[in-house]
Amino acid sequence: MTALDILVTGSSGYLGSQVVEVLADRGNFSVVALDLREAAQRLPNVIYETADIRAPEVDAIVGRHRPQVVVHLASIVTPGKKSNRDFEYSVDVEGTRNLLDACVRHAVRRVIVSSSGAAYGYHADNPDWLTETDPARGNQSFAYSWHKRLVEEMLADYRKQQPQLEQIIFRIGTILGASVHNQITDLFEKPRLIAIRGSDSPFVFIHDQDVVGAIVQGVGSKVTGTFNVAGDGKLDIFEIAQRLGKRCVVFPAGVLQAALWLLKKLGLTQYGPEQIDFLRYRPVLDNRRLKEEFGYVPKLTSAEVFELWRNSRQRKTT
Repeated sequence: MTALDILVTGSSGYLGSQVVEVLADRGNFSVVALDLREAAQRLPNVIYETADIRAPEVDAIVGRHRPQVVVHLASIVTPGKKSNRDFEYSVDVEGTRNLLDACVRHAVRRVIVSSSGAAYGYHADNPDWLTETDPARGNQSFAYSWHKRLVEEMLADYRKQQPQLEQIIFRIGTILGASVHNQITDLFEKPRLIAIRGSDSPFVFIHDQDVVGAIVQGVGSKVTGTFNVAGDGKLDIFEIAQRLGKRCVVFPAGVLQAALWLLKKLGLTQYGPEQIDFLRYRPVLDNRRLKEEFGYVPKLTSAEVFELWRNSRQRKTT
């Protein structure tokens, strides 16, 4: 590959920084790292650019470096306390559109986009195992889920209108690793885990290194398409509680919905009653297409990566 052929957005984030490091270490890739934030550590063989993904400067940066492949990881996964829905939409959806337009204008060959299992949505009629042929029905009540759905619909339009721009879309499960801290791990850190009566609240996990591995493989691959990225198997909330040595408290859905409605009204929580569906209708990702068509086999199962995270957590508290 020629010089300056890969550009990574969201390059200062948890996932993006790892992708940049692995690509740079390979030696046969030249990497441009793009983020709104300054990188905590600058690698000597990486070019760093600073810009808001929504800004006109993105077009100039893509035009200046003319990458062959763009890895798009910039999005808002965990909103800050001062965040709002309009801002998150502008970054997740409009920022993606801004980048895709730049890719088309400057003849980028391939774009790799980090989507999420959340794009399927949290629905009572979700099948036990979701495949890539199931529709992306991200719920409007969940900003992250809804925005991933809108981005995937946008990407579908680009596939029709700009077929020369190859696409890989990774619908990623819950990422865990030795140092991961997110909204899901916050749930597991509670003294008691919450379960919804009538639901097992299943989780599929994927090791952060497996996500990085799939993305890096996608850079040089000839395969295109949409792929669920998850480890084999799943763990339900009761199995998770048992592995953590904690009790699982089961509530009727209506009781929790009423409690969350009141707490949010009083300003005591940012979560509303819609969060009940987030727990009881979790999308469970089938990874067969990732393994058989894309050709990447996750090294850790859902259970194994959970144990890795649990053991790391225990070492930190002892």
